[in-house]
Amino acid sequence: MTVKKAIFPAAGLGTRFLPATKAQPKEMFPLANKPVIQYGVEEAIASGMSQICMITGKGKRAIVDHFDTHYELVDHLSRSGKLELLKTVRWIEKLSEKADIVYIHQKAPKGLGDAVLTARGLVGDEPFTVVLADDVIVADPPCLQQMVEVYNEYKCNVLACRAVSSDQISRYGIIKPGERVGNVIKVENVVEKPKPSKAPSNLAIIGRYIFQPEIFDVLANIPPGVGGEIQLTDAINVLASQGKVVALEFEGEYYDTGTPAGFMKANIALAMKDESLRNALLPYLKELVSKY
Repeated sequence: MTVKKAIFPAAGLGTRFLPATKAQPKEMFPLANKPVIQYGVEEAIASGMSQICMITGKGKRAIVDHFDTHYELVDHLSRSGKLELLKTVRWIEKLSEKADIVYIHQKAPKGLGDAVLTARGLVGDEPFTVVLADDVIVADPPCLQQMVEVYNEYKCNVLACRAVSSDQISRYGIIKPGERVGNVIKVENVVEKPKPSKAPSNLAIIGRYIFQPEIFDVLANIPPGVGGEIQLTDAINVLASQGKVVALEFEGEYYDTGTPAGFMKANIALAMKDESLRNALLPYLKELVSKY
């Protein structure tokens, strides 16, 4: 059985971006010309996902509305002859046609592991992927598609990973690598946010995972970790101890939008890929550089 379902944990409070996130979900922040979460949804659908489950919480209604049909807006754009904007809006609607998008409310922010466990009833006895929208990956083929190919070959849990600089190690879960075959690495265990001097490698887990349904039983039985939260890393380590986890050092460009500085860097980088935005911004950026 191949992977057809994707879980998007999107119930976090976004405290790093306060006060901007007091009433606005960080997943809906504009990144170049579309919301952050849309990049992940497009990647999932392009990778063959036919069902997407958003794990949401209080104040996340904007995510639901974004992927819903807005009849009044469509009619207005059509009557006004704004065909390019109409095309953009209709593309968002087509995403919902290409995959069923459903929503589950996480009652309290009890950690990433709890968010994944919340989707157990929907996923059932199937492999599934987890996408953290903060991690935007631009790749051809898409990162998730690369991972699905690894899953189809190895039939075990798959993590996305990327080498990071020593000053970034303490921000990620870091893999202790075992045997390596090409870009696929056996995972011995994962150390969450270690000091660089204590890290088992410089291979960081990036926000893409493929899990077999057995992880639900693990998540349901592990004790809460730091902050009373159910830690996904703890469940991964249980499976890794059984030799059931590999990591893919994926190919593609990675942007971490989970911090204000990272979000701004990603906006600039992705804007430079759009010719109209690049032409407008480049002279201004050069002017700013000369000032500072």
